[in-house]
Parts: sequence; C-alpha cells; structure tokens
Amino acid sequence: MTDLPASAPAPDTTDIPQHIAIVMDGNGRWAIQRGLPRVAGHRKGVEVVRVIARACAERGIGYLTLFAFSSENWRRPKEEVAFLMRLFTHTLEREIGNMQDNGIRLRVIGDLTRFEPPLQRQVQRAEAKTAHNTRMTLTVAVNYGGRWDILQAARRCACAALKAGRLIPLGEADIAKHLAIAYAPEPDLLIRTGGEQRISNFLLWQLAYTELYFADTFWPDFNAEAFERALDWYRGRERRFGLISAQLESPAYSAKAL
Repeated sequence: MTDLPASAPAPDTTDIPQHIAIVMDGNGRWAIQRGLPRVAGHRKGVEVVRVIARACAERGIGYLTLFAFSSENWRRPKEEVAFLMRLFTHTLEREIGNMQDNGIRLRVIGDLTRFEPPLQRQVQRAEAKTAHNTRMTLTVAVNYGGRWDILQAARRCACAALKAGRLIPLGEADIAKHLAIAYAPEPDLLIRTGGEQRISNFLLWQLAYTELYFADTFWPDFNAEAFERALDWYRGRERRFGLISAQLESPAYSAKAL
C-alpha cells in the first residue's frame, strides 16, 4: 500500500511561477464592443500570445499553457469554428520559426482525432521540430477538456492492467503520469481574462493547488503591464499546501521534516 498523497512534502515555491496556465477569454466580446466581427478578436488575441510568451521566456518561466479551444467550443457557430481552425493552422505555419529561434518547445494537448489529417500532421511536425528546445515549453490545449483528460488517463491505466493480466491498485501517481500534460509541473498560477470566474473544464486534475487570478480585461487587451499585475498578485499569495503560516515562517521548517 502506498502512502497517501497528503503525506508528501509540500512543493517548493518561488516568487516567479514555474508554470502559468491561461484561459484566454473575451476575444469575441472585445470585437463586438468595437463593432467588429468576433473573428477579429481571435486574430488580435494571437498577437497577445506572442507578447505573453515573450514575457514568460524573459522571466525564466519554464512552462506556459494556453487554453485555445475547448471540447465544448464545437458548439459555437460553424463559421467561427472554421475560422479558428484556419487561424490555428496559419499561426503554426507563421510562428514555428520564431519558436525555434527563441528556444521554445511546442506541445499540443487535447483530442486531435477530430481535426483534419493535414492539421494533425502539421501539429506533429511542429512538435518534432521544436522538441529539443529547452528555454520554455509552450503548450496549446485544443479540443481539450479536463474531464476528457482524466478519462483518457484512467483508460490508459486500465489498458496497462489488462496488458499485465492482473488488477493493479491505482494511486494518484498512476493517473498523473498518463495525463496529457504529464511532462510539466502542475501550474502555480492560472490566469483567466474576460471577467468570468470559473475554470471551464480546464486542467481539472492539475489545478488542485493552483493560485487562481481572474482579470476583467479581455484577452486582446491583456498586455505586458496586465501580465505584470498578475505576477505581482501571485507574489503576494501565501501558498501553504495544507500547512499553517507558522510552519512556513519557521526557520526550522523543512519539507523533509514533514
């Protein structure tokens, strides 16, 4: 029998998050406020991705994960969905060189089987081309849902048990290693723009102890200064992971002593 996860040491934290996840919300509303079609907001949002990715790389943030298209977004108007697919394709073609030049590794998570084969192959080529970059890992979640992620991890565990020919008791570590983003540490900070205060089926397993920052700013207006405000807010948080403040403040405190 394995130890309960609660007995594990609390993770080390720093003033700079190691992993930031972002729900890029408000593109359509930004456009509508300006009398523009919704797709104009999505196009503008891609420009902001460049700004925030650059800011993360400059600050030594190792992982940036962006929620670009959820499994629920297929319910949107067909014209908008089609535009988003074209925008994703065009952005991959245009930005892959920049990512390569700046040492950024690209990973794409989600159920890609619903996409056309040419787009699937394009994603595979982009991931392969940047696979050896180490400055930062940029993860884009498309056709992704947190419930899907947990389900597919559980299915992989079940397949492993069938292959072994025996019932294998599962622990959290068994599920975690099969999640779509198992290569990254759990996010330290989640940023959601657009004024909504929910996580919308994003990284449900991984956000258990993530600090949640909600900004009223629509994503197309979320510039470097707005990003810095989010980091300032994060630096003011006390991350206890089930401990009490006195333990964190004590010079004698050590994760190994727990």
